[in-house]
Amino acid sequence: MATVERWSEVPVLIGQEGLLRGGRWPLTRDGLLIGRGSDCDVVVADRQVSRHHARIRLGTEGVFTLEDLKSKNGTHVNGVALEAPYRLVDGDVIQVALAAKLLFVGTEATLPLSPEGAAGLGLGRLRIDPQAHRVWLAGQELEPPLSPPQYRLLELLMARTGQVVRRDEIVATVWQGSESEGISEQAIDALVRRLRERLAEVDPGQPYLVTVRGHGFRLDNPG
Repeated sequence: MATVERWSEVPVLIGQEGLLRGGRWPLTRDGLLIGRGSDCDVVVADRQVSRHHARIRLGTEGVFTLEDLKSKNGTHVNGVALEAPYRLVDGDVIQVALAAKLLFVGTEATLPLSPEGAAGLGLGRLRIDPQAHRVWLAGQELEPPLSPPQYRLLELLMARTGQVVRRDEIVATVWQGSESEGISEQAIDALVRRLRERLAEVDPGQPYLVTVRGHGFRLDNPG
């Protein structure tokens, strides 16, 4: 996973459309791995997206290069399909299959990062840092950290704030590969309940996770 260089200014990816809308991911010397897999730095929970879909690397000349990792549905930059590694410049729009769009903000137009998670995902009381897997509620960091399944569930719901996320989408995101076989509705409900309890430890007055009966779950994130 890429590390976050806080208290500095670095190039940033900003989610424009789809599942990543509103998210921000700083680009450091470690680069970023984009895909559906839980081991990716930028997780796009959509079946159109390959497990390891694309990668951004920092080259020897100090420029970031985007490479498609032989994905099934392709990576585009400014509407053009990527066939070879591409040197990113400020303002480039990266499209991951048909699932998400990311804006590359280069060093000539950097955005400051803050330890409060300004480069994270979420514009309300609940915010997360997708790089470090840290969570804040009403300005207070959640300690101890969420378990990996709890965090993957929260990240999925955050990326779709205000929208209903189906149970099958939760299974595909939280339980990877063979682990997703035979996951019961009771297991999903138990995971949601534990996540609710963890959030309520810090901010008990706000029902962040809403059950939409017969459909799935929705995250509400008030300002």
